[in-house]
Amino acid sequence: MKPGLSLRVSQHLALTPQLQQSIRLLQLSTLELGQEVDQMLDENPFLERESEEAAREEFGLDHADTPTPSEELVSEYASFSGATTSDTSSADGQNESDFSGSEAALDWSGDGTYDMAPDDSEWGGDAPPRQQPDGEAVARDALDLAHEHGSLAEFLHRQALCLRLSEPDRAALGFLIESLNDDGYLEDSIEELAAGLAGDDAEEADELLHRFTVARSLLQSLEPTGVGACNLGECLRLQLLALQQEGGQDPAVLAAALAACRQPLDLLARRDVRRLAPLCGASEEVVRAAMALIARLEPRPGRRFANVERNAVVPDVLVRRVGTTGAQFSVQLNPDVMPRLRVHDIYAGALRGHKGSDGHQALQQRLQEARWFIKNIQQRFDTILRVSRAIVERQKNFFVHGELAMRPLVLRDIADELGLHESTISRVTTAKYMATPQGTFELKYFFGSGLGTDTGGNASSTAVRALIRQFVAAENPAKPLSDNQIADMLKEQGIECARRTVAKYREGLKIPTTTLRKAL
Repeated sequence: MKPGLSLRVSQHLALTPQLQQSIRLLQLSTLELGQEVDQMLDENPFLERESEEAAREEFGLDHADTPTPSEELVSEYASFSGATTSDTSSADGQNESDFSGSEAALDWSGDGTYDMAPDDSEWGGDAPPRQQPDGEAVARDALDLAHEHGSLAEFLHRQALCLRLSEPDRAALGFLIESLNDDGYLEDSIEELAAGLAGDDAEEADELLHRFTVARSLLQSLEPTGVGACNLGECLRLQLLALQQEGGQDPAVLAAALAACRQPLDLLARRDVRRLAPLCGASEEVVRAAMALIARLEPRPGRRFANVERNAVVPDVLVRRVGTTGAQFSVQLNPDVMPRLRVHDIYAGALRGHKGSDGHQALQQRLQEARWFIKNIQQRFDTILRVSRAIVERQKNFFVHGELAMRPLVLRDIADELGLHESTISRVTTAKYMATPQGTFELKYFFGSGLGTDTGGNASSTAVRALIRQFVAAENPAKPLSDNQIADMLKEQGIECARRTVAKYREGLKIPTTTLRKAL
């Protein structure tokens, strides 16, 4: 084969460190962003938190709805889809090998100068405190209210203080309280607890077993009723015995309920009245009444003492009604989730005064890194705000009338409207939440596929789920609706929905099957 020369033109796509950071910050949740900010503050001496009384020009949003100029940033399609940069054509021979993927190889060179709008009105003001009927402001939130109740163990310890016990019995009761799980159950038997403390000493084990037996009886007499049980059946029996002492219940129904709780609980779960009736020594009618009574009991006594903080959601966007008609909404960023950062003036000034010194280039890169970090955070919130406003505009009927008025919406609709890529919208709507007059929802909640109607339009899957929930709530408990019947009712509303689709939506709503919903 003869050697030859050939000329081939190719284009290489590359992500700059700034773009990589922008993409990473965009997809982070509020909690993850806070961790990222804390880490950057520890690593970069040029970055510091801005005090509350300081100027807020660092986070101005003068043009929140205007696409970022291509001279400053690459096109948003490339930024968030990972496609290319705006200066790819003039990359001066840059290729994929220019980027190693490590932070040590990132090039933050440049003078780092940039302009930020001084106006931050778009970022929203402080939310007004809730008002009591008498006009007094309330500064507490849900977390404060949750902490007022304390944990289950604290609640039980306070009750134990009212009991006149000897020191050994009080210590045994305290040990059992601390051995409860979050649901209020003793996962280990008192025999296992006593053996674990006594070791090989049989006499001490017997003594501890006696103490724990007395302590368990005391524990089960405390509130909430059912606490200290070893299993679900015992928990239900304790609550039934409490109802028996209070009176007001049919003795035959109570006796049947107590007998049913001693049987295998899978019979109760399946609502097998025919098999339970002879086992309980009662008629099927009495057993049904007993099962209805059991259904009103609390299977997890410690439920209301669960830590609410771990499930708390801090919204990124606040939506409020404005105007007198109630059909206009204001969309603002939550100021509580926005980190306020700035470049350290003293360090930056010292660096400018020592140009050409040893290490100046490395420090200049750290300064540029700090400035780009602030700008990328600003861009992150700008994008979230733009997407949120577009969602509110598309789903305005939902904010006025509720989920039954939800319209079909897909990521491409918002992407085309804002000139962004679908991957950008996906990153923005993941783990970001919006507080609305209808409640707090993840941004992805407002997106849903459409089902055809007999008029040729589309109905949102969210609205269909709401209809299914309404149908089930209004059904006759003795004759619950089947999936086929629900599908027929949807067709009467003009919505074409197959039985399998109804079953899928019903399972997503955690609605039991017809057999399980049947009247007890």
